[in-house]
Order: sequence, then structure tokens, then C-alpha cells
Amino acid sequence: MRKAWKILCLVCVMMVLCAGTVMAKSVEEKRTETREKAKEVLAELYEQQPNARYEVENSSAYAVFFNTGIKIGILGSAHGRGIAINNETDEECFMNMKELSAGLGLGVKEYSLVFIFEDQDVWNHFTSGDWTCGGGSASAGATDGESGGGIEGAVKLADGIWVYQMTTKGITLEASLNGTKFTRDKKLNGEK
Repeated sequence: MRKAWKILCLVCVMMVLCAGTVMAKSVEEKRTETREKAKEVLAELYEQQPNARYEVENSSAYAVFFNTGIKIGILGSAHGRGIAINNETDEECFMNMKELSAGLGLGVKEYSLVFIFEDQDVWNHFTSGDWTCGGGSASAGATDGESGGGIEGAVKLADGIWVYQMTTKGITLEASLNGTKFTRDKKLNGEK
């Protein structure tokens, strides 16, 4: 019992030290880290889905998120961060994402998301504050609702928004982002 208590205390101390190291990064270091991670995610996407490069580069805007989810027992949560880029104005918007889930499970899941925004209205709505992805999951069989076309390998998440969801095993053909909330990172965006 005493040994278990000592191990628990040691783990807590390690977590505090790691958190202190992460928090010690400057705003510019966090921005640079986010940009670099986004480039890695895009490179991985382009390797798995070569046509995605055209979609990203020719969209009105796009966003890249990287996320870690943990599920223990009946509760789970996921958190991540990312950057949204407006291809028409070159504006960057740093963002956070959070998800709460219920249901039995145990484990850690890492995944990345690449959003494609079809127009400026959708970009503005997504980056203006709090945007929550609501009920149900979407599948890659969806179309754009206008011309009947779609984006190969991506999932239609909402009107004007397509998403590629990648895990360590590759691109998934459905997006299950129920209750996932995307918010502006005021600190990294230099907002008060």
C-alpha cells in the first residue's frame, strides 16, 4: 500500500512538472508549434489521399486540428488545437477543440482533422467564436447537395463544410464528432 502511494505521488509530481514545461512556452512558440504540426498533418493527408492537396489549396478556407481523446470507464473527453487558414485573405485563426463523450470504453485515441470550407460565410461562422458539431455522424457517401459531387475521401459535416478525419490507421470514412466544440484561442490570436 505504501509503495502504491509513493508511485502515485511520483506520477502526480511528474504531471505537474510536465504541465509547467508546456505552460512555459511563449505564445509565438505555441503558434510555431501549431503551424508545424498542421503542416505534418497535411503532408500525411496528401500522402494518403493525393487529391486532397487540390481540395485544400483551392478551397475558400481550411482548418487543421490534432486531437487526443481519453476514455476511462463510462466517461471520456478529447481535446486538441489547430489552425484555420483563409485562402482568400491569408488570415490565420488559432483554435481549440473539446469533446465530451459517454459510453463504456478504455483507451487513448489520437486523430487529426482537416476541414474544407466552401465559402467565406462558412469560414466566418466557424471562426467567429464557438462552433459545435451536433448530432449524428456523417459518412463519405454524402454529396455536396448541389451538383451531386463530393470530395473524395472526405465527409460532408455540414452545409459548406467537408472534413477528412485521420487516425494512426489512416483516413476514416465517417466522422463522429458529436458534441465537439471548436473555439478561438484568444491567447494565440492576440485577443483579450
